[in-house]
Amino acid sequence: MNKFAYKALINLFNVPYMRRIRHILPLILLVCFISINGCKKDKTPGPSGATGATGATGAQGDIGATGPQGPQGPAGGPQGATGATGATGATGSTGSNGTNGTNGTNGATGATGATGANGATGSNGTNGATGATGAAGATGATGAAGATGATGSAGATGATGSAGATGATGAAGATGATGAAGATGATGAAGATGATGATGNADVNTYLFSNKSISITGTNFNVPAITQPIVDQGLVLVYMSTSSSGPWYPLPYTQGGTTISLVNYSLGQISLIASTNQTGIYLKVVVIPGNSLTQLSTANPHLNFNNYNQVASALRLKQ
Repeated sequence: MNKFAYKALINLFNVPYMRRIRHILPLILLVCFISINGCKKDKTPGPSGATGATGATGAQGDIGATGPQGPQGPAGGPQGATGATGATGATGSTGSNGTNGTNGTNGATGATGATGANGATGSNGTNGATGATGAAGATGATGAAGATGATGSAGATGATGSAGATGATGAAGATGATGAAGATGATGAAGATGATGATGNADVNTYLFSNKSISITGTNFNVPAITQPIVDQGLVLVYMSTSSSGPWYPLPYTQGGTTISLVNYSLGQISLIASTNQTGIYLKVVVIPGNSLTQLSTANPHLNFNNYNQVASALRLKQ
């Protein structure tokens, strides 16, 4: 500030108060104008004055507005080494059991496994001891002679002599005496031998039992034709039916879980048994001696004894 401005300020403070107020503004402007001009003209700066004493610290101003956030700082340092594993904590108390889960659905049935191989065949058991030879049966009685064959046909009649001439009819005379018998004609040649007749059944006996019962404990039937020779060498056939007209089935007979069987035959009787008590049964019993059996087998080598119709036909039995 030049000396003229300084003096002007001194004079301003020496004037009365009211006058200073009235002239303060023009003087401030004037001082600023003179200072600016003085600075322009004085190009050589003067020496620096002594530093004045530091003024008292003014009251703190209001906090300014928050500035914008600065850029993010660099990342932290490298990760530290892993710390040692801490001691295992005490085991906690056992929790309560959870509820049972629902049952799963059944899986599909697996395929049937292949059939296993057959087991090895077991070894044969030891043969049982040979039974003692039974005593020889008694010789059967000689069968009756067969029936006599049929008589052969009569020989041819000899030729008749020629007739004499007829005489004239005379008057009827008295009856003459009986003339002598004429000579016997020559015997005719023997006829051819007839064919052998079928096997007879004179020794075969049959019996019919009608509407009989057979129990589970056994039932006997009287058959007088069963003699000791029949037991030893003959044959007894038994057939059953539920009707007197057949059909006839050989014993043993099974149907629907029921069985009727011939247990045995002995002198004068047969013994039958059933698995359940039976009623309304018809029986035919055929008794064949040993010699007739031999002839029957020879004449009919393929005869089926289980077929009553074949047996009846071969033996010419009444149906």
